Amino acid sequence: QVQLVESGGGLVQAGASLRLSCTASGRTFNNYAMGWFRQAQGKEREFVAAIAWHGESEYYRDSVKGRFTITRDNAKNSVYLQMNNLKPEDTAIYFCAASLDIHAVTYEYQGQGTQVTVSS
Repeated sequence: QVQLVESGGGLVQAGASLRLSCTASGRTFNNYAMGWFRQAQGKEREFVAAIAWHGESEYYRDSVKGRFTITRDNAKNSVYLQMNNLKPEDTAIYFCAASLDIHAVTYEYQGQGTQVTVSS
């Protein structure tokens, strides 16, 4: 089992920045690719970003490229999502997730989520 706890969400104005953090416990963090997903009210969950276990490969959905950056610190069992130039359409609950397969449609483990609200 991998337990994931997110933090860093909040209410900001459009154009602001937030940094989400996710700390993992349980099985060896280094074995897992880590991802961020989000779900807006009334919409399906969608992929945001992912990073390979070694940190050298990153993937982003098109709408966040150039604004969001995913990083990880294996020594701290943590993954981060730096979000710049936030837009109202980024409003959602953001979930941290872990998977042995970075390209998996559904990641094996997911946290409880942290709310991000961007006002216009």
